[in-house]
Amino acid sequence: MSSSHIPILAMNSHGVDHVAAENGVNCDAEFGASSLLSVFPSDEWRQKLSMLLDDKNRQELISREKKDRRHFQQIEALATRMGLYSNMYAKVVVVSKVPLPNYRYDLDDKRPLREVNLPNSLLRRVDGYLQEYLSQKSRMKESFTDLWSAKQSNSGSIGTDEGLFDPHQSLASSRAVGEKILRQRSLQMRDQQRAWQESPEGRRMLEFRSSLPAYKEKEAILSAISRNQVLIISGETGCGKTTQLPQVILESEIESIRGAVCNIICTQPRRIAAISVSERVASERGEKLGESVGYKVRLEGMRGRDTHLLFCTTGILLRRLLDDRNLKGVTHITVDEIHERGINEDFLLVVLKDLLACRPELKLILMSATLDAELFSSYFNGAATMKIPGFTYPVRTHFLEDILEMSGYRLTADNQIDDYGQERIWKMNKQAPRKRKSQISSAVEDALRAADFNDYSLQTRESLSCWNPDCIGFNLIQYILCNICEHERPGAILVFMMGWDDINALKEKLLTHPVLSDPSRVLLRMCHGSMDSLEQRRGRAGRVQPGECYHLYPRCVYDAFAESQLPEILRTPLQSLCLQIKSLKLGSISEFLSRALQSPELLAVQNAIEYLKIIGALDEDENLTILGHNLTVLPMEPKLGKMLIFGVIFNCLDPILTIVAGLSVRDPFLTPLDKKDLAEEAKSQFSNDYSDHLAILRAYEGWKDAEIDFAGHEYCWKNFLSAQSMRVIDALRMEFLSLLKDIGLVDSNKTCCNAWSYDKYLIRAAICYGLYPGICSVVHKDKSFSLKTMEDGKVFLHSNSVNARDTRILYPWLVFNEKIKVNSVFLRDSTAVPDSVVLLFGGSISKGDTDGHLKMSRGYLEFFMKPAVADMYQSIRKELENLIQRKLQSPLMSIHSFHELLFAIRLLICNDKCEGRFVFSSQLLKPSMMALEQKLVSRTDSGPGGDNSKGQLQTLLTRAGYGAPFYITKQLKNNQFQATVEFNGVQIMGHPYNNKKNAEKDAAAEALQWLMDRRQTGNEDVNHMTMLLKKSKKDHN
Repeated sequence: MSSSHIPILAMNSHGVDHVAAENGVNCDAEFGASSLLSVFPSDEWRQKLSMLLDDKNRQELISREKKDRRHFQQIEALATRMGLYSNMYAKVVVVSKVPLPNYRYDLDDKRPLREVNLPNSLLRRVDGYLQEYLSQKSRMKESFTDLWSAKQSNSGSIGTDEGLFDPHQSLASSRAVGEKILRQRSLQMRDQQRAWQESPEGRRMLEFRSSLPAYKEKEAILSAISRNQVLIISGETGCGKTTQLPQVILESEIESIRGAVCNIICTQPRRIAAISVSERVASERGEKLGESVGYKVRLEGMRGRDTHLLFCTTGILLRRLLDDRNLKGVTHITVDEIHERGINEDFLLVVLKDLLACRPELKLILMSATLDAELFSSYFNGAATMKIPGFTYPVRTHFLEDILEMSGYRLTADNQIDDYGQERIWKMNKQAPRKRKSQISSAVEDALRAADFNDYSLQTRESLSCWNPDCIGFNLIQYILCNICEHERPGAILVFMMGWDDINALKEKLLTHPVLSDPSRVLLRMCHGSMDSLEQRRGRAGRVQPGECYHLYPRCVYDAFAESQLPEILRTPLQSLCLQIKSLKLGSISEFLSRALQSPELLAVQNAIEYLKIIGALDEDENLTILGHNLTVLPMEPKLGKMLIFGVIFNCLDPILTIVAGLSVRDPFLTPLDKKDLAEEAKSQFSNDYSDHLAILRAYEGWKDAEIDFAGHEYCWKNFLSAQSMRVIDALRMEFLSLLKDIGLVDSNKTCCNAWSYDKYLIRAAICYGLYPGICSVVHKDKSFSLKTMEDGKVFLHSNSVNARDTRILYPWLVFNEKIKVNSVFLRDSTAVPDSVVLLFGGSISKGDTDGHLKMSRGYLEFFMKPAVADMYQSIRKELENLIQRKLQSPLMSIHSFHELLFAIRLLICNDKCEGRFVFSSQLLKPSMMALEQKLVSRTDSGPGGDNSKGQLQTLLTRAGYGAPFYITKQLKNNQFQATVEFNGVQIMGHPYNNKKNAEKDAAAEALQWLMDRRQTGNEDVNHMTMLLKKSKKDHN
């Protein structure tokens, strides 16, 4: 079958294109003698930038002049002073009113454009199924109720069911009777509280509580709350604010006979904190958990009709706001650990600030151990602040240089490598010396170079010179612990570490030590808590007696780093947050986030909004689509939620559950340094189809089979897999399935959701549906390939990816989940997909400038094909989107009536052999050039390319007034020759041949095929083509 080629716009003799920048002004000019001047025309550029600022219809200024590229540093400095942004993309200088990204695909002359080529036999079969489906649809003429409109008219939302307090039954027929009942309940609560406080156990508990600084400030706290709507409390470590403050509020309300109408919500950043604090408070009140004190975390909770103090995670409170914007019945909200500045906490503050204006009786208390009280007070319009003193003894601090000096311990390059064992060997890999240094490592080195250690011994200075900040230092920790046990007074030692792997690995090491493993002398307890600020950690050493604090880093490093890390809202993707904003109907996303305590960059917000539009979660007016509504109730990244939804709709849920769970945990594949080849060989057995995600699926399925025979651990050991990661994936699968059932997307019959779980082509399509627009092109060279994404331009595959081992990938596209940047950008995981999968399951499709031209992702992806094929893709895509919409409106709807459509889709994605090709160009042809449908030159009548192909091409160009074509021929490593013909800024490559002459003929024939689309022609057609070329040239002059 003949292929449809991409037309490329010829450039004029000066090499300057004439396509105007959208919403911008183009500063292109011909290169002449003026471009050789070295003096920066500052006045000229100041005038240009002033005109840009004054013009409300212009957003940016673009220049392709060489002299402007040479003067870019001066242009950049001038633009910055005038409040503008600037960047240079290859040969293009851009100055803009808004922040600019690192890469602009619209300015990339080498961006690949894709020709799509499908066999005629496949097209006939696909079209047959499609026409049959459309015919059945027309005959049925069913009318479907707009279920989504019905859902919207209902006051509830999609399966949120996150009620925080059980509503009291309406037992009264009048307000007076209702108030009487509430008073009776309040009196009953007061009597129960007094009875507990007067009991022997209650008096003992009250005596303990009275020793806490927070309880001692009880009256001052209650007085401040009564006088102020917002109160900001900073309480040092050990003061008891987390347990006592909510309690004293509840006790005061109960004592004032308002207990029945008092409802207090206390948020915690982590579920473990919400559960443990609620248990402690219930114990201090002499109750069982779930009576007056309860908790609620995702998929778990304990509360009852009489619960009036509820501990929950911040996310739970936000989900409650989906159903009840005004938090009806809630009287007090306390937000604990506010200093951590999580993205949910910052979001909640904006919502609560608006809510306080509507609910003047609502009380808000913000709490933290280390708090920038002035920042929060200013945000809440000068809110009252209060400080509770800590309950700590003096603490003496030692830094690394002090520890080395007094202990005599010597650091070397070898004794700092931490042994995490076989299961966590990847941790050890991170500690190996690297050529590329992280930003933190570089900052540490700078701090060490500037520090003065002259007061310390030579041995200490030598140790500091080889200190590795990437290592935790298990050996040093063990040495210090042993030294403390042997020479210091008895007591408890807390070792703060980054994660459970670190904690577990250290314990395993300590259990091999003769002193530290002796249970008669040392009791090892593993605890997992949050990483608080340095001051909080230091304070824990002095809770019960004078303490010692050992910092395993130098003082200069401590001084070099800020006490508080950057708020999460300023350093993480904002897609999920944007969905929450829209689900709460809080108006414009950009405007809402501008009111945050510290608002994120405008470019980050714009990128998040654009992403949500591309994946179909938001429409062009930033309103939630039905897909977006479903994503808001899935507590995960939108792309993973979208992938799960695909699995539900297309009955391939089980493998998608595994893949989504696998993308939610650490890479289960281990790569020991000393067995890297064996590990890669083991991994390769799971990855024979260019997909890291399918490799995870197969590895899990093998582990699950082995678990039946109680051989899961042996299976992991043999295949270099983390047994811990496999268990976490297994648990997450069950959690995700339970979640899908809770929100109504899956019923109790799981079998119907897995009818097509065996179909690897459909699974690959599901991966694309979820991960798009995380996509890059795969353009092959002689023995390698290059990758390019929309956001970053050129990227590379991470060495751990299964696709990094191949020199050729038999697909034109890779979709990816995660990318990392270490100087260059690397794709950590990827799955290869064909053209048809991208066109059917990627972003929305729009028609291009000509028939057979399709665009995706705002024009970043461009596809060229026969017009009939383009129409077929668009028709199938339209029906596919209709299916998804209806399935989301009615999740239990059968898809039996869509079988012919699904057969057509499956035919396409199974049989697309990726026979098209990439062509590179800066611009598209004028419509007049596309109008020509005649074809030229048989390449088989008289040798490769036809004997006269070079002559015909030259005749065509010279008659049109262009210069003769230029040929570049190179010899390949297999001794064949490959030629590229260049004319008017266009480069077209031919196929390899055994000699140079035939290679050039073939390149000329390729050029003629592109111009005339492969059909025998005579002088009449050549004359017609000449006229079109002349017209095209005239249009550009």
